[in-house]
This record gives sequence, structure tokens and C-alpha cells, in this order.
Amino acid sequence: MASVTSIQEKYMREALKQARKAYSLGEVPIGCVIVHQGRIIGRGYNRRNTDKSTLAHAEITAIRKASKVIGDWRLEECTLYVTLEPCQMCAGAIIQARIPEVVIGCMNPKAGCGGSVLNILEMPRFNHQAAVTRGILAQECSDLLKLFFTQLRERNRRDKKG
Repeated sequence: MASVTSIQEKYMREALKQARKAYSLGEVPIGCVIVHQGRIIGRGYNRRNTDKSTLAHAEITAIRKASKVIGDWRLEECTLYVTLEPCQMCAGAIIQARIPEVVIGCMNPKAGCGGSVLNILEMPRFNHQAAVTRGILAQECSDLLKLFFTQLRERNRRDKKG
């Protein structure tokens, strides 16, 4: 039987595939998958600039797709895997969707709401909390983001000169 860590890594690699889709569009490379009974039922990646929408975060897209598959807004038997710690909007949506387990790749010390700036996911005063695992394939998730922002800064410098 596969270990919990190997299962988490398997699905985080799927979330990284989604993040690479965002990267290929020139979007901040964040990806998400939602798993129910060993099957991915929702996938999403960051598309804020592409869709011109504040709401086009990886987690929101994956939650929307998973809810359609389940046929309910409650995703009570699901696990959400995301390459970057959720923001306040996505952490709130995760709690609203009643997702009981969240697996995070790398943390976001400037805007994360799964333990960095705030911890909306595990806040005991809410009527629902999620069990959170942090640091699954953290280096791979972080490296992709660092590459994106390094290239973005280089592109911006070139554009200023040219």
C-alpha cells in the first residue's frame, strides 16, 4: 500500500501540471486539484490576467468543477492540493465548501492564509476547519514560482530599455 506522503506527492505533481499551464499563459504558476475517493474531480490553474477576473484563482476554478461533478456545493469528502498557500479569498472558499483536508506545496509569507499571514483554514471560531499538511514538494512548487518571477523581472527590464 502506498504511503500517505507518496499519495500526497502524486496529487501535488498533478497540481504542478496545472501550475505549468498557468506558466505557459504567462500567469503566476499556481495549480490545484481536488481529489474524491482517489479520483481527481476538479482541476484549476491561475488565469487572472487571461480571464481579466479577480476570481480566476486555481482553487476557485477547481472548487467550481468539483462541485459540478459531486452535484453539491459541499465537498465534504475531498482533499484539495494546491501548489501555493491559499489567499484569503481561496481559504474562505475552501472553508465554505466544507473541504476537510488541504495539502499545500509552498507557503506564501506575504499573502498566505493557511498559516503565514492568517490561518483561515484552521481557525477554531469558524463552524468548519480543514486539516492542513504543508510542504509537500515545496521546493518544486517554489522553484517554479521563482523561475516565473525571475523571468518576469527580466522581461520588464528589457521592456523598459527597449
